[in-house]
Amino acid sequence: MIANISGCLPYMLPPKCPSNCLANKYRLITGACNNRWGASNTALARWLPPAYEDGLSQPRGWDPSIRYNGVRLPLVREVTRKIIHASNEAVTEDNLYADIIMVWGQYIDHDISFTPQSISRTSFLTGKECQMTCERQNPCFPIKVRFEMNFFKTNSRLQTGVDCLPFYRSSPTCGTGDHSILFGNLSALIPRQQINGLTSFIDASTVYGSTSNVENKLRNLTSEEGLLRVNSKHRDNGQEYLPFTDRVPSPCAQDSNTSEDERIECFMAGDSRSSEVTSLTAMHTLWLREHNRLARALKAINSHWQAETVYQEARRIVGALHQIITLRDYIPKIIGQDAFNQYIGLYKGYDPTVNPTVSNVFATAAFRFGHATIQPIVRRLNAQYLNDPELPNLHLHEVFFSPWRLIKEGGLDPLIRGLLAHPAKLQVQGQLMNEELTDKLFVLSNNGSLDLASLNLQRGRDHGLPGYNDWREFCGLPKLETQTDLNAIITNQKVTEKIMELYHNPSNIDVWLGGLVEDFLPGARTGPLFACLIGKQMKALRDGDRFWWENDNVFTEAQKNELKKHSLSRVICDNTGISDVPVDAFQLGKFPQDFKDCSTIDGMNLEYRKNIK
Repeated sequence: MIANISGCLPYMLPPKCPSNCLANKYRLITGACNNRWGASNTALARWLPPAYEDGLSQPRGWDPSIRYNGVRLPLVREVTRKIIHASNEAVTEDNLYADIIMVWGQYIDHDISFTPQSISRTSFLTGKECQMTCERQNPCFPIKVRFEMNFFKTNSRLQTGVDCLPFYRSSPTCGTGDHSILFGNLSALIPRQQINGLTSFIDASTVYGSTSNVENKLRNLTSEEGLLRVNSKHRDNGQEYLPFTDRVPSPCAQDSNTSEDERIECFMAGDSRSSEVTSLTAMHTLWLREHNRLARALKAINSHWQAETVYQEARRIVGALHQIITLRDYIPKIIGQDAFNQYIGLYKGYDPTVNPTVSNVFATAAFRFGHATIQPIVRRLNAQYLNDPELPNLHLHEVFFSPWRLIKEGGLDPLIRGLLAHPAKLQVQGQLMNEELTDKLFVLSNNGSLDLASLNLQRGRDHGLPGYNDWREFCGLPKLETQTDLNAIITNQKVTEKIMELYHNPSNIDVWLGGLVEDFLPGARTGPLFACLIGKQMKALRDGDRFWWENDNVFTEAQKNELKKHSLSRVICDNTGISDVPVDAFQLGKFPQDFKDCSTIDGMNLEYRKNIK
């Protein structure tokens, strides 16, 4: 009862781990009983002690009278306005990587972390709706906005001269922060901790869920082939779509040209954010299809298998492919090969002393580097990889929570071709985030537009993340004292000037911003701080996972060799109508010279999975 009233979510009770051979062979859906840590609905890991204003739960910047190194922290909205915001036209394109690399980053982030916001939408003390008040009263931590009539001409919410944007604090784990007192911890108050609602492991929980309840909703329990449920109303040129959510009517946007009885609801997948943008929905759909393709093939090879065995074996392969694509194909491109070797290195087997829990700084700052790589335009291409007059380019805000666009506007193929053949946005110091994200972000819990950059900065403060210099020291990087120090690691000196103008001292810089503006490491798409934090997290996720695909007894050597042959490009070939792809989906190429016919793209042979018990 206290947990519900206070808006904090309770810890899961420690599970009783079954000792049967099935539990040792397949992951539990909650991530429990894999390692001592990493299960869903447990606290994010702290790699450094939290930095709260009152030492317990109050975010930095909550009390404007408090000074940091002699100055107030800047309002996050001012940081967005002066440093982060760029127009939609101010986009430098990545000359190496395709737009699909950004989508994979978002998708895999949604496999390993989700921080639930407070269940309560009203101030605990006054009962006021967080959307209707600018007072800082838990769980409301509103983002103050100076009157911005001239700054954003397109955003009706901000034109009205509102004083703040709503922000809900993340749910604390029970017994931490202010709730320590409620739960009787008077002798030892525990600073506020936030929850990871998902399993920390790279285990395709995006496909299968992180709780038994979600998993059961996603499975086709009447199928002999261990299939996942698919959409009963719509097909994509004969291919499957994700099922619609059970919550009807769902809050997703609708096509204004159709009647109410032709509604397209939000989709349902292993992660609740699958309808956020169409590119993310496409990736979820691809893996639903891949599971069902594998399940049907495995059942055909092993007709004696029960549906449960088929499901678990297909799930095991899909999880392994998520791990391979992430660690082999994605992470080295993001942090660079040198940082990969330094922080991750070769796999030496499962280590039960390694804590794989996703860290607060990774989920709340480092892995959000990808927000600076999002293109403002969504492109859809025909079979010749050319623009299709019937499927014009869309602005990003036109595809937020709009699953109808997938079903009514050409399905998966044109969208995936656009992601393969167009470059990602390059993270450039003077062009960090475009106006689609800083002025027009749409979320289901809010009536107006929001600003993703300000949300990220405010979230870091809400979570008590220490400042930029603390994290540089954590990673063994030199502490920065002056603007001259900043200039040594940030080429764009206009940016360092603006940072110093707002923060006055490098130690005051919010870690997400500091990591974002560092010059890239050679061959990387991040600077040294984020390369360190992402590298350390990925090593922990790999080495602390008993079911990691390379670990002994998970797959045979022959099966591992087959898995290695597979790739995201092969998954696209097998589950769409696309016939030409790059060998490496993330590498930007020109059509047709850099694309290969699907018949030449290698893939695994499932015969190695015949007659296994």
